[in-house]
Amino acid sequence: MYRYYIVTVLLIALDQFTKFLVVKKMELYEQITLIDGFFFLTSHRNRGAAWGMLEGKMGFFYVVTIIVIVGVIYYLHKYGKDNKLFAVALAFILGGAIGNFIDRIWRHEVVDFFDFIVFGYDFPIFNIADSALTVGVVLVIFATLLDEKKKKKGTA
Repeated sequence: MYRYYIVTVLLIALDQFTKFLVVKKMELYEQITLIDGFFFLTSHRNRGAAWGMLEGKMGFFYVVTIIVIVGVIYYLHKYGKDNKLFAVALAFILGGAIGNFIDRIWRHEVVDFFDFIVFGYDFPIFNIADSALTVGVVLVIFATLLDEKKKKKGTA
């Protein structure tokens, strides 16, 4: 069970280290082209959630994040032993939630820097924690679908 917390800690460390580098090495709004017209490192700050929603509502984010962290830990202990993919997914969600929570507590904003333009659409700038949350949610869906498929085979 504790190996999943190692995944969480590694994700938090990678997230915080990359954010530290962006804050220390780049000016705010500075952009470095990695793949012209597609992928940039852009120093950006977000005081809200995805796409800047609920900007300035830090108290709300503190409460929601604490609830998410407690819920994820509960589900990790309750179901993680029986479903390794589900446990990894929850470890990713936990790492992402804590990574952005640290920013909100210490900086009162989230440091974002991955900036993509996909088929002409300038995708919202994000970070490692956001990526971990997204991967975690996709894995939860996948693990749930696999589990349902196994249950159906067992009852058939």
